[in-house]
Amino acid sequence: MAASTPVRRAWRALTGLLTITAVLFGINALGVYVFNASSWTPELALDLQGGTQIILEAQTADGTNPSAEQMNQAVTIIRQRVDASGVGEADVTTEGGKNIVVQIPGQADEETRQRIEASAQLQLRAVLYSGSPATSFVGDDGESTPYPTPDPALESTPTVEPTNGSDPAWITPALQAEFLAYNCADPANDPANAPTDEPLITCDANGTVKYILGPVELDGSSIVDATSGLEQTSGQWVVNLRFDEAGTETFGQISQRLYGATPPLNQFAFVLDGYVLTAPSMNGVILDGQPSISGTFTQETAKVLADQLKYGALPLSFAVVSSDTISATLGSQQLQIGLIAGLIGLALVAIYSLIVYRALGFVIIASLVVMAVLTYVMLLILGWRMGFRLSLAGVAGLIVSIGFTADSFIVYFERIRDELRDGKSITGAVEDGWSRAKRTIYISKSINILAAVVLYILADATVKGFAFTLGLTTAIDVLIFILFTHPVMQLLARTRFFSSGHPLSGLDPDALGAVYRGRAQFRAPVVTPKTAAEKRASRSRGEAARRQTIAERKLAESRTPGSTQTTEGEDTP
Repeated sequence: MAASTPVRRAWRALTGLLTITAVLFGINALGVYVFNASSWTPELALDLQGGTQIILEAQTADGTNPSAEQMNQAVTIIRQRVDASGVGEADVTTEGGKNIVVQIPGQADEETRQRIEASAQLQLRAVLYSGSPATSFVGDDGESTPYPTPDPALESTPTVEPTNGSDPAWITPALQAEFLAYNCADPANDPANAPTDEPLITCDANGTVKYILGPVELDGSSIVDATSGLEQTSGQWVVNLRFDEAGTETFGQISQRLYGATPPLNQFAFVLDGYVLTAPSMNGVILDGQPSISGTFTQETAKVLADQLKYGALPLSFAVVSSDTISATLGSQQLQIGLIAGLIGLALVAIYSLIVYRALGFVIIASLVVMAVLTYVMLLILGWRMGFRLSLAGVAGLIVSIGFTADSFIVYFERIRDELRDGKSITGAVEDGWSRAKRTIYISKSINILAAVVLYILADATVKGFAFTLGLTTAIDVLIFILFTHPVMQLLARTRFFSSGHPLSGLDPDALGAVYRGRAQFRAPVVTPKTAAEKRASRSRGEAARRQTIAERKLAESRTPGSTQTTEGEDTP
């Protein structure tokens, strides 16, 4: 005989769960053996593993401490830089009024270090002159500057007051000589703290082009967003910028001035940490505050430039004070204590389940094991793809989730027992109990996920790990209920052990107040006489019933109200 529809649904659900588990393990196996980027152990956060500590000191013109608002804004932007590099559970805090301490789990790679250490304010300057580092500066008379080194006697003040940031009047004889002598490879030439209201001699990040730039006309705080993408017409990678209202007006005026000018006076340089990130030419008047930078970009270089422009809007300039490797503040001992606490909690839940629900307790234990397997492989994949790292707060979230999961099992099993008390069969009680219990479970889990999301958004970085693991395990809990717990109960309800209401099954009829009489049949519980008269009457009725012959019993049943049976010599009602 073909299996019933609930049985087929149950096997399909269990097959789907097995497929999902195999796919997840396969994805992580690709990360381990093909891409060499994942592992079979979760990545640990700073409090459990240790990592890299970078201390940045704010640089102000008069040497005084910056305001708290400036420091908080800088912390926010530097944290965005760290997050953009894919590092999870990083800690960015202020220290001593002018220092920012960045702590990163594990060893920071070179790209992440550059993101953090390139922390000077992003500046936008007009290009006055550019050339190869080995090329002499050529003046208006077409001749090379005769001074190989700067002469202190040369005039350093413009003879004519410059009218804008790209006015050639900024280039004085002293500036010409300094440009000629400027060595891009010399560490002593640090342009990071150059005055913002004066011209700047600098190079690009690779030291292949040397520039004379005008004063700062815009800074990075005017950039609202920077993204990379493919241009539809040319199919090339471009970087798209978006300025705020004040930046839109200023950039519109600059574009009107630079558009159509003679190169390199039509170029505008984006300067970070004193070095030119890019110096595109102005190819049109842009009044909407949404310019795009094109060039020989690849997908990777376009994204890197977009991140540098987006996260370079620091209100202050910073210098790197130190960069050290730090040890774990809690270490493996605390992690072991947390894991032991989780195992103790799991053991207590298992013991309680077996005492209260008998054999049904094994369903709870099996569900928790499946949930633990899926949670573990998800932590591995998230550590690889999103940089998630497990902190002690995250371990606490995993432990708390055990209680939330057990609470859902109780709701489901108690609903099944209520259906059995109403006189339904085991199979009917499982189906009806699920249809009613799942509404309560869905509402409860939705509230848990909502609380986790709010906590993750609003809480401090040290608590985000707790919120993340709590939300993750809650979502997995719902999946386990749909694809494992209920399908297993559908199959067990059709076994002799459970369908017969065995005392150890957890569905004992006597204990539930409904006596099981056969397949899909129940009889009402016997009412126990309370008074002495009722007891005597009950005994009399029982004695009379025992003395009745079979014929007398049939006759009594035929005269019961509502009966359609007839006896010989009587009319049919």
